[in-house]
Amino acid sequence: MWNDFKEFAFKGNVMDLAVAVVIGAAFSAIVTSLVDNIITPLVGMIAGGIDFTGLKIKVGSAELLYGNFIQSIFDFLIIAFSIFLFIRLLMKFKRKKEEEEEEVVEEPDAQEQLLTEIRDLLKEQNNKN
Repeated sequence: MWNDFKEFAFKGNVMDLAVAVVIGAAFSAIVTSLVDNIITPLVGMIAGGIDFTGLKIKVGSAELLYGNFIQSIFDFLIIAFSIFLFIRLLMKFKRKKEEEEEEVVEEPDAQEQLLTEIRDLLKEQNNKN
């Protein structure tokens, strides 16, 4: 069982996943900062300073802070849209790079050209016989 666990834990896929989680956490901090410090204030200015966090319902001595929930949904939508735009931009660059790579057709080297010619000559000789 221990060997199976070691094989699982130290496989490349698990290590890649661990790296992805760490990078994802760092990326999450960047996106959260972008949303909190740049996008949300801009949207707030455009929307007339709407802030849902103050919305609440008082039930007896308890307060239901449904405004925080609405604000969280709004923040999620902004974050999701920001990530969508970022991924879309990356995919655009990737497609452009792939198109450039497709345009570059490698010329066969001299040895490969000679081998191709020899092959073609041998085919011709075999077809004549």
